[in-house]
Amino acid sequence: MKVALVTGANQGIGFETARILIRRGYFVYLGCRNPESGIRAIETLGREGLKNANWVRLDVTDQKSVDEAVVQVTDPALDVLINNAGILGARAVPGETYALDELRRVFETNLFGVIRVTQAFLPHLVRSEAPRIVNVTSGLGSLTLQSDPTWRFSRYKHPAYVPSKAALNAHTVVLSAELAPKGFKVNAVDPGYTATAFNGYTGDRSPEVSAAFVVKAATLGPDGPTGRFLSEERPGGELPW
Repeated sequence: MKVALVTGANQGIGFETARILIRRGYFVYLGCRNPESGIRAIETLGREGLKNANWVRLDVTDQKSVDEAVVQVTDPALDVLINNAGILGARAVPGETYALDELRRVFETNLFGVIRVTQAFLPHLVRSEAPRIVNVTSGLGSLTLQSDPTWRFSRYKHPAYVPSKAALNAHTVVLSAELAPKGFKVNAVDPGYTATAFNGYTGDRSPEVSAAFVVKAATLGPDGPTGRFLSEERPGGELPW
């Protein structure tokens, strides 16, 4: 049985991603910061007959928490790591300087948290015959699209979220090149504008549809791409960096 870990998995896209993977025969660890949320998520899956899952306490901003999560993942090999946890950050006020501490807080989750978790679980991933890493990003992190005033989301230029996702995309390119010789597929995946608590349920895609695309990237075959910015936003399935 293949094994996956999904961070930020107690709700939204992360939870739906875990649900789909379990239905596909994976054993899934749901990374959750809050124990109560993790327990509720597992209970919900259990009522659906989805038993191949467990939750692990995992705060991607806390090295001790990540190290403890590694111990809880008792399977020797990890086939899929989905770095889904992310935050938006405080609202920007036009004409005011954005607080550096808040900028650091967003980067701590959206970039350094991904790096921290990936580094911690690499010893598990290298034992897989076909390791896959998905970094859940956003089209808002595309510098090309952000520079195009005709793009439908061009007005969204959050001073912390946008650069944190652009940095995550850059990290994905570097990581994919580093791990390609070991058989890894590492991609940045834009799930699209999805109706979740993250955006007040204003998105035009359902979490189920977006999660299905994340799972597609997490289960690529040997001929699948690596080091790409995958998205259903545009024909061809990719966005420009």
